[in-house]
Amino acid sequence: MLLPAKVTAQAFQEVSYSPEKTQFTLFAPNEAKNVKVRIYKEGIDGKAIKTVKMLRTANKQWTATVKGDLMGRFYTFDMGKGECPGVFAKAVGVNGKRGAIIDMKATDPQGWDGDHRPVTKSPADLIVYELHHRDFSVARPEAQYPGKFLALTEPWAINHLKSLGINAVHILPSYDYGSVDETRLDTPQYNWGYDPVNYNVPEGGYSTDPYRPEVRIREFKRMVQALHKAGIRVILDVVYNHTYDIEHSNFQRTYPDYYYRKTADGAYSNGSGCGNETASEQPMMRQFMMESVKYWINEYHIDGFRFDLMGCHDIETMNAIRKVVDNIDPTIFIYGEGWSAGACALPTEQLAMKANIQQMPGIAAFSDELRDALRGPFSDDTKTGWLGGAPDCVESLKFGIVGAIAHPQVDLSKVNYSKDPWAAEPTQMMSYVSCHDDMCLVDRLRASIPGIGDDELLRLDLLAQTAVFTSQGVPFMLSGEELLRTKKGVHNSFESPDSINQLDWQNEARYQKALNYYRKLIQLRKDHPAFRLGNADLVRKHLEFLDAPADVVAFRLKNYAGRDEWRNIIVVLNNGRQPQNICVPEGCYTVVCDNGNIELKEQGLGTITGKNVVVSPQSALIIHD
Repeated sequence: MLLPAKVTAQAFQEVSYSPEKTQFTLFAPNEAKNVKVRIYKEGIDGKAIKTVKMLRTANKQWTATVKGDLMGRFYTFDMGKGECPGVFAKAVGVNGKRGAIIDMKATDPQGWDGDHRPVTKSPADLIVYELHHRDFSVARPEAQYPGKFLALTEPWAINHLKSLGINAVHILPSYDYGSVDETRLDTPQYNWGYDPVNYNVPEGGYSTDPYRPEVRIREFKRMVQALHKAGIRVILDVVYNHTYDIEHSNFQRTYPDYYYRKTADGAYSNGSGCGNETASEQPMMRQFMMESVKYWINEYHIDGFRFDLMGCHDIETMNAIRKVVDNIDPTIFIYGEGWSAGACALPTEQLAMKANIQQMPGIAAFSDELRDALRGPFSDDTKTGWLGGAPDCVESLKFGIVGAIAHPQVDLSKVNYSKDPWAAEPTQMMSYVSCHDDMCLVDRLRASIPGIGDDELLRLDLLAQTAVFTSQGVPFMLSGEELLRTKKGVHNSFESPDSINQLDWQNEARYQKALNYYRKLIQLRKDHPAFRLGNADLVRKHLEFLDAPADVVAFRLKNYAGRDEWRNIIVVLNNGRQPQNICVPEGCYTVVCDNGNIELKEQGLGTITGKNVVVSPQSALIIHD
């Protein structure tokens, strides 16, 4: 397929404004007829005040120039498949049906030029907190902007995140998506947002006024600015693998069938499980993804990207994105789901699957091995994992602890999903036990362990997160887990009401012990580089598994790992309902974590001497010398 002579950023500069004239550019087929751009006074309703025919001025490039000052006006492209704002609109009217011509510089909040990315030396130093704007703030009593971008600028929100200790917020899809009607925001509506419409514009439902294009942009920037001031990075969840639908998508309405994959029989491929999958290997789709990522970094100061169903994209595209991001700032973190939701129209060996992560330096993937080893398989909520005493989980847990790298003490033949180490470095593995998908941790424990009581549930919850935060991967947690969040047993809450999804902030007082444990556990990781070595050779050199009873996992971070101030750190994870005796190298140890308590002061929780330690039931023991 012939393409423009230069596949560059210019291909997606669809609107070039000056007070004297505005030039519109569209990537569309050469054989298109009667391609038009329409100008509107409003972002919704009303007839066009001007219609201009576009001319083909280069291969697959159509242009039109409209004289006069169009600032504040709205526009659509139409090449015969229906009107749309193009594929790279930067501002839109309500519900994203029309593009908007605004002064982007005027959307910058005061001090935006001085906004700086919080410093992170290594991805291993990140502690990622995944949240949905509405979940997080809609039920907070003092929230002035419940469910909005601005909620994350409010003191209560910043104080909670800072006191918890996380340093990166992963926000669920925050671009303009299709499943919430922005004209009816007074009516309760809920969706996670994995249904893209305009990839490069913030979602109007999270703004205070979706009718005014500049408002959502300014408020998104204020959110980023407030989090940056608090030392918290902002990671954007991006969903380039599919669109809300095909027929009405901006891709299809400007260049039919170019941006989507088809199977050998001519049907649309559905690797996303959402009815379509985009064709990242197409030069202009690849360029679109690269330019979109660059735009969010440069315009909105985004610090990282989580790629939804990254396994739908091709490896070459993901590496090209990593390269353009490195040219801006190599510390910008990229990770994603190392799988697809169905068979893709490209061979698996070409796709950015978890098994191919070693071909993508600087890109990480989620470890479902660690997740499901801890809590049980994704495919069956009633089956338990290591936490509930399921057999044959230890090697999978150890695989997660080392960061999915090759380690001489991990028997890969016994790991649940992977028989080969898929990460070249531990920073290529996201360590987690729950996220927005599937049941949250509390619900999963209740569903998979019959008769579990509140005390046992708390013990296992804290034990699970101790495994996550002492692993060598990049730790990741779902918002509200620190409050023992429940979704009332709902497995897939993508469109459940607030009563299911909202955080219950009364749990701050109700589960103070859990909240304090999470805070101290996170601080323990931040204080001690031994838990975040960030290098496979260092992990193999310093992380040693100790002999332990069946189903107990014990390991030592030895010889001042990572130049830690502690010489040797021993972590023991006991999932059993009985105390366990563990043999450790003889010495005098300070106890910092025991029986659901953590003490970070120099004296810790006390000292023990000798070569035997006792680990309380369903809890972790952490000691050092």
